[in-house]
Amino acid sequence: MSYKSGRHFLQIPGPTNVPDRVLHAMSYPTIDHRGPDFQALGADVLERIKPVFGTTNPVIIFPASGTGAWEAALVNTLSPGDRVLMFETGHFATLWRNMAQKLGFEPELIDSDWRRGADPQAIEKRLAEDRNHEIKAVAVVHNETSTGVTSRIAKIRKAIDNAKHPALLLVDTISSLGSIRYEHDAWGVDVTVSGSQKGLMLPPGLSFNAVSDKALEASRTSGQPRSYWDWQDMLGPNENGFFPYTPATNLLYGLREAIDMLEEEGLDNVFARHDRHAEATRRAVTAWGFDIVCANPAEYSSALTAVLVPDAVDPDALRRLILDDFDMSLGAGLSKLKGRAFRIGHLGDFNDLTLAGTLSGVEMGLKRAGIEHQSGGVQAALDYLAETAGSAAKVA
Repeated sequence: MSYKSGRHFLQIPGPTNVPDRVLHAMSYPTIDHRGPDFQALGADVLERIKPVFGTTNPVIIFPASGTGAWEAALVNTLSPGDRVLMFETGHFATLWRNMAQKLGFEPELIDSDWRRGADPQAIEKRLAEDRNHEIKAVAVVHNETSTGVTSRIAKIRKAIDNAKHPALLLVDTISSLGSIRYEHDAWGVDVTVSGSQKGLMLPPGLSFNAVSDKALEASRTSGQPRSYWDWQDMLGPNENGFFPYTPATNLLYGLREAIDMLEEEGLDNVFARHDRHAEATRRAVTAWGFDIVCANPAEYSSALTAVLVPDAVDPDALRRLILDDFDMSLGAGLSKLKGRAFRIGHLGDFNDLTLAGTLSGVEMGLKRAGIEHQSGGVQAALDYLAETAGSAAKVA
């Protein structure tokens, strides 16, 4: 395999590029996870991760992928045979449903066309019909990584409240945390699920559950067998900065550095930056003459843009060409969107010139592949970036 100069452009919707600062922090020597130096590290990250979720309640950290955080959310709050209302916003919402089924719960999936977020009215209607309160939880993906659609969580909370239903609200923020504004406490979420490899700018390997008081109470009465994922086993040691089993020490070093970076930029500025880059990307896609998978502008994702291609176009062949010729990775279409779409990630450690390079790679790829499109997509994005440069640099 021949050497390629320059850096690889990893523009999938996660894992994202890991900043040098985080990589350097992760290279620190591993320390005794029962000693005082680790205790200071553990206490620090467990406290300072809370504002990233928008909570003052505990955030539990597991050595795992985001899938582990899904399982922890389910097995701590539900009992065997419990019914869970879920919404089919895309590939990952469907996988979460499949997990619930394998674990012995009874998921009920509201169908959709994958181009819209979870419908608060449909959820309210179904909960209102559930007069015996057999549904114990509503599980929703905040930002569906397969489609670039963001569900309106505050409206879903209101729908649950309007139905006067006691169901818990479980939300997946694996591809939105640290990239799109999210408020665990203010929006009345009971369990927020997340992972380290996207907006938190880390490699895969850490998963998170932010938990409400109501969720904690549910975990005390849950009849679901669990061991590794048990919140109660974690919470006691966490109070003193420790973990009940061997933690991912070097990833926690990286997490501490990533939180430093988010604090230095300011979360409001982080969200504004992502909003701006997403808008520039959509302007490029529209100028090329392609459709965006997300059909509702109010639900556009600021973490990624999924692009629909004409029936005659093979998006996977386009992705291969762009990888071979320009050393850039783009996201594939998944499940129902396989062979119909590709995805541009614009989240994490990302700036204007990174986006300009990303969109240039797509436009050059379209030309090299002979795919019919309108010219000027990159220029449309550059014009917007130039017009708005500095406007989102300091929100507060």
